Amino acid sequence: MASLYLLIPIAIMLVCVAVAVFIWAVKSDQFEDLDRQGSEILFDEETKASVKDKKNEH
Repeated sequence: MASLYLLIPIAIMLVCVAVAVFIWAVKSDQFEDLDRQGSEILFDEETKASVKDKKNEH
């Protein structure tokens, strides 16, 4: 029973920290554009080396 007097306040403080971090993330626009990162891997960008190779072929 004595351990609950220690563990409950620690758990409440951890929840408060997690809520504060979540609020900070929302206010600093961390969740603004979630789709862009997922679709970036679908479109390959040409590297400079491949562009130079294409120029040399012509």
